Amino acid sequence: MSHRDDTPAQESTGRSRRGFLRTTALAGAGAAAGGTGAAVLGATPASAAEATGSARTGAWRPDTASLRFTLAVMPDTQFLYWGSQDSVNRTPQEASFRYVIDHSGDADGDNIVFMAHLGDLTQDADPSSFQQVDKAFALLDAHGAAYSVLAGNHDVSGDDSRGDTPYLRTMGPQRFAHAKTFAGADPTGYNTAHVFRAAGRSWLLLALDWRTSEQGFAWAESVIKAHPKLPVILTTHDLVYSDYDDNVFPYESGDPEDNAVLSDHGRTVWDRLIDGNDQIFLTLNGHYWPPARTTAKNAAGNDVHLHITNYQNRYFGGGGMIRLYHFDLARNTIDVETINPWILAQKPESRSELAAEHARITGPVDSFSVPIDFERRFSGFAPVPARPARPAARELVKGTLAYWRFDGQGAPGTALTAGDTVRDLSGKGNDLTVVTLPGTAADALTWSADHHPDQPAHAGLKFSGGRNPLHGSYLTTGAQAPLNGETFESGYTIETFVMLPLDWDAGNNGWASILSRRGSAGDAGKHGKNTDPGEPVLQLSISNNGREPQFNHYPLNDTYPTTNWGHGLVELRWWHLAVVNDGRRTRLYVEGAPVVDNPNRLSAGLTSLGLPWLVGGHEYAGAVDMVFHGSVGDIRIVNRPLAADEFLTAR
Repeated sequence: MSHRDDTPAQESTGRSRRGFLRTTALAGAGAAAGGTGAAVLGATPASAAEATGSARTGAWRPDTASLRFTLAVMPDTQFLYWGSQDSVNRTPQEASFRYVIDHSGDADGDNIVFMAHLGDLTQDADPSSFQQVDKAFALLDAHGAAYSVLAGNHDVSGDDSRGDTPYLRTMGPQRFAHAKTFAGADPTGYNTAHVFRAAGRSWLLLALDWRTSEQGFAWAESVIKAHPKLPVILTTHDLVYSDYDDNVFPYESGDPEDNAVLSDHGRTVWDRLIDGNDQIFLTLNGHYWPPARTTAKNAAGNDVHLHITNYQNRYFGGGGMIRLYHFDLARNTIDVETINPWILAQKPESRSELAAEHARITGPVDSFSVPIDFERRFSGFAPVPARPARPAARELVKGTLAYWRFDGQGAPGTALTAGDTVRDLSGKGNDLTVVTLPGTAADALTWSADHHPDQPAHAGLKFSGGRNPLHGSYLTTGAQAPLNGETFESGYTIETFVMLPLDWDAGNNGWASILSRRGSAGDAGKHGKNTDPGEPVLQLSISNNGREPQFNHYPLNDTYPTTNWGHGLVELRWWHLAVVNDGRRTRLYVEGAPVVDNPNRLSAGLTSLGLPWLVGGHEYAGAVDMVFHGSVGDIRIVNRPLAADEFLTAR
C-alpha cells in the first residue's frame, strides 16, 4: 500500500498514516480502485515474444529432490504501475522475474521453486496499469515458471465477492490454467491454491484475497482438508504489521524476532483459518511497512511464523525487490535474504549511491534465519514413520566377531545387577557380564528403550557412572573369550551408538570409555611419543574437552599410539560412532562422516595382551578407574573394514 493516497483527505488531521492503517486497515480503499468502470482488458496474456524481448533468460528447472530450495517472495510493486498517471516502468520487476527464472535449479545454490506476489500489483487498479502488469508476468508464463498472485487494496475494493475487475481479468484463475502447480480457485476467482514440489515432497501455498469473505475462508478450509498431509504457506496482503516506526534509518526495530502484530483483519484470518489448521506454519504478507516478524502458537501448540515484507517506501518504490526464503531441510533452517536483482544487474560503477545502498538489504528485519525442526513441526499431520527395529541376524555381516545389543532382555528402567549376562549374538562366545563397583547405587546400570533412530535394536543401556568418588557398573568379556586375543592384522570395524545426558560433567565423566581393552601400554612394552604406560592399549572414549570422541590405540607396527579425534558431541542426541581400519590406516567416523583428525600414518592391527574387553569401563595401570556416564546402543566388532553403506545405520 502507499503512503501517498491511503489516507483520505478527511483523515488528514489528528491521525498519523500508520495509525490509520492499523485501526481501519483501509476499509475505504475503494477510492484507490476507481478505474473499475472504465474499459478493461481481455483475458489473453501478452505474447511470449513481447514478454521476453531481447534479454537472455534461462530455463525453468527446479530441483525438486534437493533438500535445499528457495521460495521467492515479491511484495507491493504498485509504484511501478500507475497507468492513470502515465507512470509505468516494468524494467525492475522483469529483472526480478529473470532472476527467479535463472536461479531455479540447484546449480547456483538458490534452487528457486516458486514465486509468490503479495498484492498491490498496481497503484490505481486502472486497466492501463494491468495491461503492463500482464506484459511483465508474461515473462514468467513464457518460461513455465511457477508463481502465485493475489489482490491488494490498490488492485481491488471490497471483499472477494466484488465480482468482475481488471485484476480478475488479467491475473485471475484463467492465467494459471496450464500451470502444473495450480491447484484451483474459489468460485470468485480471487482466492487460489498452488501445490509445488520441493525437497521430495509437496507443499501447499494459499494465495488469499486482501479481504477474504466467509465463503473464501470455507473454500480455503476445504483445500487444506483435501491435502491433509501437506505443509501450508499462507500468503495474503494484510495480516501483521510492524510495531516499531520508520522515522529513522537504519530502523530502530526493537526485537527483530518479535516486532509484528496481527492487524484487525489479520486477527480475523488467524481466528478463522490459521489457528485451527496446524498445517499452516508460515504466513507472508505485504501492505504495511517496515518489515517485521513474530511467532505465535496455534491451537495445537505449534509455532506459526508470521512475516511482513514490504519495500515500497524505499528507493524506486522497492524496485521490484524480492525476498528469498532459502529452505534447508538438512539444517532445519530457513535462511532469509532480501535483494534487488534490477540493481544487482547494473554494473557497480554505474550505480548511484542510493541504488548501491539498496542492492541488498541486510538489516536484522531483512536478513535472518528461522530455525524449524521440519520433521517435528509437521509430525502432527505428516509424521515420518519411525524406522522399525531389525533382527540381529540381518546385522551379522561377514567377519562379525561380536555383536551386543540390549533389546528383549529387561524392562526399560529396570536395573542390571552384578553377574547378569548380555549374550554375544554373533555366536562367537564373547558374552558380557556385569561388574558393579563397591558403593554403587542399585540403579547405576539400567535397561533403556531409548535409541538412535537408525539403530537396529530399539534399546540401549543407561550408565550412571563416574569418579569423585569412583562408582558405577560396567560389562566385561570373560577371561577366555575369543575376542580377547584378536589382533586384527587385516583390518577391523568397531561400531556403537552413544548419547550423553545433560548432567554429563567434564571433571567427573571426562575420558570415560564406551569401549576399551584391558592391559596397559607399559605392560605391552609400548614407549615413545605420546605414550602413557598406564593407559589401556585401546580405548574409545569421550574427552573432557567439549565431549569429543577419541579412539586411542596401540597398533602392532608401532611402540606409540595412534589417536583419532572427533568433534564435540552435543548432549541429548544419539550419535553413531565407527572406527574403520583397512590394515594400514585408521579412520574415525561420526554419523557416517570422517572426522578431521584421522592421522595419515601406518596403523596396522591392535595390540593385545589376551585380556578382556570392557563396555563402559576404563582401567589405568591395571585397575578400573572410571565408569561411563551416558547411554550406549548396539556394539558390533568386525574383522574387516566396512564401507559406510555397510554400517549398522545403513538403509
